[in-house]
Amino acid sequence: MTEDWGDRSTAELMSRYLPKEMGHGVPTAGWRICLAHEFKEKRKPFQAKDVSLENIVEHIGLGIRYLKWWYKKTQVEKKAPFIDMFRALPLRQIYGAPLGGIGGGTITRGWRGEFCRWQLTPGMYQYKTVTANQFTVCLRRDGQTLYQQVLCVERPPRLQGWNWGYCGEYAYYHALYPRAWTVYHLPGQNVTLTCRQVSPVIPHDYQDSCLPVVVFIWDVENKNDYALDVTIMFTMLNGSGHKDDKGGGHWNEPFHLPKQGEAVSGVLLHHCTSVNPYTLCIAAPEQPNGEVSHQTAFSPKGTCSDLWSDLMADGRLESPTGSSPPTAQGEKVAAALAASCSVSPRGRNTLEFCLAWDMPVITFGARERQHHRRYTRYFGSKGDAAPSLSHYALTHYKAWEKKIEEWQADVLQDSSLPAWYKSALFNELYFVTDGGTVWTELPEDADVSGGVRSEDGGLPAQPPVVKEYGRFAYLEGQEYRMYNTYDVHFYASFALIMLWPKLALSVQYDIAGSVVQQDLTQRLHLMSGRSAAVKAKNVVPHDIGDPDDEPWQRVNAYLIHDTAHWKDLNLKFVLQVYRDYHLTQDQQYLQDMWPICQAVMESELKFDLDGDGLIENSGFADQTYDGWTVTGPSAYCGGLWLASLCVMCKMATLLDNQEARQRYRDILDRGSVAFEKLLWNGKYYNYDSSGRDLSNSIMSDQCAGQWFLRASGLGEGDSQVFPKENIRAALRSIFDLNVMSFGGGQMGAVNGMRPEGVPDRSSVQSDEVWIGVVYGLAATMIHEVNVVATLKTFYASRFNAAVQCAGTSQQDFHYDYNIRHFLKVHPALSIVRIFLWGLYPLCSNIRWLKDCKVASVRFVSMSTSS
Repeated sequence: MTEDWGDRSTAELMSRYLPKEMGHGVPTAGWRICLAHEFKEKRKPFQAKDVSLENIVEHIGLGIRYLKWWYKKTQVEKKAPFIDMFRALPLRQIYGAPLGGIGGGTITRGWRGEFCRWQLTPGMYQYKTVTANQFTVCLRRDGQTLYQQVLCVERPPRLQGWNWGYCGEYAYYHALYPRAWTVYHLPGQNVTLTCRQVSPVIPHDYQDSCLPVVVFIWDVENKNDYALDVTIMFTMLNGSGHKDDKGGGHWNEPFHLPKQGEAVSGVLLHHCTSVNPYTLCIAAPEQPNGEVSHQTAFSPKGTCSDLWSDLMADGRLESPTGSSPPTAQGEKVAAALAASCSVSPRGRNTLEFCLAWDMPVITFGARERQHHRRYTRYFGSKGDAAPSLSHYALTHYKAWEKKIEEWQADVLQDSSLPAWYKSALFNELYFVTDGGTVWTELPEDADVSGGVRSEDGGLPAQPPVVKEYGRFAYLEGQEYRMYNTYDVHFYASFALIMLWPKLALSVQYDIAGSVVQQDLTQRLHLMSGRSAAVKAKNVVPHDIGDPDDEPWQRVNAYLIHDTAHWKDLNLKFVLQVYRDYHLTQDQQYLQDMWPICQAVMESELKFDLDGDGLIENSGFADQTYDGWTVTGPSAYCGGLWLASLCVMCKMATLLDNQEARQRYRDILDRGSVAFEKLLWNGKYYNYDSSGRDLSNSIMSDQCAGQWFLRASGLGEGDSQVFPKENIRAALRSIFDLNVMSFGGGQMGAVNGMRPEGVPDRSSVQSDEVWIGVVYGLAATMIHEVNVVATLKTFYASRFNAAVQCAGTSQQDFHYDYNIRHFLKVHPALSIVRIFLWGLYPLCSNIRWLKDCKVASVRFVSMSTSS
């Protein structure tokens, strides 16, 4: 396979697109699809079809305990389970780039133009397509309406007075996050519309990037020999398709805001719920040669022909003055905004709209505390910011686009980088906003470490970076509703530390603060059936909580295992601390984190049962592979342990603590000897040293410790931990077996592979492909071989397989804004997918893939010669 596979896939997605013109200003790189395309394969979360009988029997106890817990949670407590195996929603292949900045809630507009997914209440999703939310075009010539069409390919049963059923073969969608384009050719009208949506997601920007706004820019191209008057109408329901839309008390009002020589007009839609009320705002700038008109309120039930006729009559809307009355219970209300302009013969003109949403003060599911979103620092928390937000967006979006283009230019203009990489690198970043993300101000009374101060091994109550830049949290996935799941964050954290490093450090301070706290409340853990404390002291939490509870205050929503006994979480914290220091050179951060790192390493040391300097796993799935049992010293956890000892030595040196350095050095020296003796078999590191039949499986993630060392500027020379020849040999084994012997070499690297070339099926996870692991493996190979293209894993064997979720999610099946973290069993379809940024610093510093064929031959020859 070569890069043209991606071209062929795009050609298939665009095969039904009829026009030759591609619209105005649409970039080459990105994900592109004709609006008439139909996906053949449909999938649901948690649909395992090839789990062995042995694995089913092994998990019967877990299943029974989960069922009891699920019943209590849903039927007694009336709460949503953090993992709901019984009511998983089919995540349809309809989603496009989400709207809005970071942490203020998101609205997802599908690639066909529908408003179809809502995350306004933090971390909680509504999967509702709201029929009334549409763009409509009206073309007029010499005072007569020639054409009026809802720009929607569907024919819904509601609003029958509107002209639905736009022909999707004349339109296509193109995404390059945080922007997206939809190009519509109006059949028979010789007019092309290009709608560009812009969200303020800008690296190293901590002000505009938090705004809950999106701007739609409509470029209208008139290819006729006569002038046209063009109106775009934007309609919006007061609500999100949720049952509370009919709760009563919602109302709309028009507004006009002149400021700094620019005026904006629109409609405010006040959604007055008792919990987390918000205001939606549709707005447009007033232009000298254009007109903005509105309909403050209309009922979105029935045919709604009056609104349609009003627009058709003269290309503008009429509305009674003043606000609409509050809705009665059981009734819904919507609003419409129309912007008009003239387009000269063979000319082009532009219309602009803004959608903003203002939910400044939020509560999570437990409703115990109020939190102020980050943007309230700049726009206030009274709930009246929507007009100012829309005005700011409409007068600043051009500056945002300039910054976005400058940020993306180095990648997009690099001819040595393949198209799939350019598309995936930016499009996968959508999860930073649409991962149930919340970004809040630190409350005045907050204490991140629960009263444990620095002199006692804790932290300042309000570390400056958290106080200045706020708190940030994102979900493991829409089906795995836990904030800042730390074992997964380990793989995904590169995006934050590279693009918004202050947020990355803020996350670390929150994790560190929870380390020194404890919650001795006893609860049942579903895998073992035993009760244990929710959170032990001096261990890293699995997550910082469930948005349906009270995150930050109550951590560890995950209750499958007691993660106090997991072997990898503490180590991943230590490794990330040093990696973050290496990239930021923040000395205060290093000093603050040092005592926390010492505490978790002391907790970890108790797992070295025989004193040989190497920790042992405990005979259950006590690490991120929480369904894959591991016993004794293991390649994964043992490698992370040795890497952590190495960075502890480095940090001790930086902090001039020679006593600590020597202590960790001594443990590292002994542990390294034990690691090589117990796990190295001449070709790779065994999965574990238990002597079980499957202990010599080849784990694709066995070099994770080396990956993080190299990403932190360590792992060679004086800081070398693992013999270089062993790392290279292990990577060759992984390439030959986990990659090339799995899925025809076109599916990435399977987690576990047997030496005889068949997947390890001893667990439900050993024969899956995990995307973050594959990216980490790619980065390790780049570091060690120094030429990305040597790895057929990531090029000739269709690394789209890893990049696009096993060659399918973005291109063939379209789960790119609805992402799978795992492959094969598909337990979840929308898991954090920003892992690719772990590769970016390497790919940006070398011209990889330029000489792919030569390099591939080089790596393959290395494999065969070994």
